[in-house]
Amino acid sequence: MPTAVLDWTGGPPPGFARGAVTVGNFDGVHRGHRELVAVAARWAKRVGGPAVAVTFDPPPYQVLVPDAPPRPPLTTLADRAELLHAAGADRVVVLRTTAELLGLPPEEFVSRVLVRLLGARAVVEGYDFRFGRGRAGDTAALRRLCAAAGIGFEEVPPLADGGEPVSSSRVRAAIVAGDVAKAAGLLGRPYRIAGTVVGGAKRGRTIGFPTANLGDVPTVVPGTGVYAVRATADGATWPAAANVGPNPTFGEDTRKIEAHLIDFAGDLYGQGMTVEFVQKLRDTRPFAGPAELVEQLRRDVAAAKVTLGAS
Repeated sequence: MPTAVLDWTGGPPPGFARGAVTVGNFDGVHRGHRELVAVAARWAKRVGGPAVAVTFDPPPYQVLVPDAPPRPPLTTLADRAELLHAAGADRVVVLRTTAELLGLPPEEFVSRVLVRLLGARAVVEGYDFRFGRGRAGDTAALRRLCAAAGIGFEEVPPLADGGEPVSSSRVRAAIVAGDVAKAAGLLGRPYRIAGTVVGGAKRGRTIGFPTANLGDVPTVVPGTGVYAVRATADGATWPAAANVGPNPTFGEDTRKIEAHLIDFAGDLYGQGMTVEFVQKLRDTRPFAGPAELVEQLRRDVAAAKVTLGAS
C-alpha cells in the first residue's frame, strides 16, 4: 500500500486526497492508534475516499527542542508505516516536520494541511489530540474548524487498559522496565526490535550456547534481563532465549543483546535480524563460574521453549 513523504506546502500524489484523515505521531502504533485508523477507515467508506494516516518525520520534539537528548522511538518510520497499513490505512503520509509547519496556528493547520494538502472530507482524532502553534488547538477547536470547512469529524474516546488509557508513554515504560508481556498487551502484538548481527566474544560457542549478537538497533531496547523471544533472519524464524545487558559472570559490563537461537546451526554475521520479545524469564545476575552459568542457560532454554510453545 502506498506511502508518500510530503512537504506541507506541496500537494498530494494521486489517490491520497478526498478521504478520511487521522493525524498523529503514532509511535508504536499501539491499540489506541489502531482504533483511530479503524474509525478513519469506516469514515473513508462513508465519504468514498481513502483512509489516510498522517505522521511526522522527524518527531516534532526534535524540531521544537533541537538540543534535547535523542530519544529512541518505539518503531522505525518504515515499521510505523507498515503497521499503520496493517491497521487499515489505505495511504500513509509522512509530513516532513519543519519549524514553519509546527508554527502554523490551528486555523491554518486545518486550512493548509487538512483542506488544501489532503483535501480531507473527514477527520478522526483521539480525545487528547492537540495541534497548531504551541499545541493551542484541541478537539473542540478541530470540530469547529472542520464544521466550518464542511468536513466530517469524529473524536475517539480513550481506549483503556488496566484502568488507564493506552499510550506510547505507557508502552515505553513497560519495555524499559522489562515487562514485555504488558507492552504486548498495550500494543496488541509482541514488541520487536531489529538490527544487524555483529561479532562478539564468541564465548557462547565454547560453553555450548552460541549467540547472535544484535547491533545497530535504532529503537527502544527492553530492560536488562533474560527473555523468551522469536528471532527472524534470512527468511526463517526460530524460538530463542535472549539476554539483554552485561555478562557479569565474565566481568563484562557492556550492555549487549545476545540471542541463542534454539536448534539453529549456521552463520548470521552481517545479516539483519528481528527479535520479538514474548516474556521475561528472569533478571540478569552473576554466576560462580561457567559450569553454573551453563546449568542456568539450560533452564533458560527449556523455559523459553515452554513459553514459545516450542517444546
